[in-house]
Amino acid sequence: MAKKIPEINSGSMADISFLLLTFFLLTSSIDTDMGITRRLPPPPDPTQKPPEIKKRNIFTVLVNANDQLLVNGEPGDIRTLKDKAKEFLANPYNSESLPEKTVKYIDLIGNVEVSKGVISLQNDRGTSYNMYIQVQNELTAAVNELRDKLSKEKFGKKFDDLKDEQKREAIQKAIPVSISEAEPKDVGGKK
Repeated sequence: MAKKIPEINSGSMADISFLLLTFFLLTSSIDTDMGITRRLPPPPDPTQKPPEIKKRNIFTVLVNANDQLLVNGEPGDIRTLKDKAKEFLANPYNSESLPEKTVKYIDLIGNVEVSKGVISLQNDRGTSYNMYIQVQNELTAAVNELRDKLSKEKFGKKFDDLKDEQKREAIQKAIPVSISEAEPKDVGGKK
């Protein structure tokens, strides 16, 4: 007669597996993509003529299918884009070739010169995703650095460290994100 092999009771294995799965789902964190923050303008009123923007108030950035930049009509480099955008938006010396500024009273800050500058961005349909993100990052970094500078001057903290929502809104009014992104064009294929 053959020896009988004892069996292991596996009835509670499913319960233990379910509990372990539940534990790991509840205690782990799932990274979520934040995306690019942009506020779309309201739809244009068909009865009104769109406002004209002076050429000096527009900073044009074009990216072709070969991932090359054209910044205000001149060949550009991704490494200098942030600094050029900062200089454009800040217009520190009130240059006639850079955007106009208007003095506005903003609660908690007082009178501030607010730039009328707009960054106009247009990509080619063949632009790589990597280059598109690099350009977006550089332009956003320019705005963030200007906000940090003003926030340190007025409140002694970087913009991201401000917990008071009113202070954050004041800085955002003083230095708005003025990036206009045009629909991509198909100018030409990659060479």
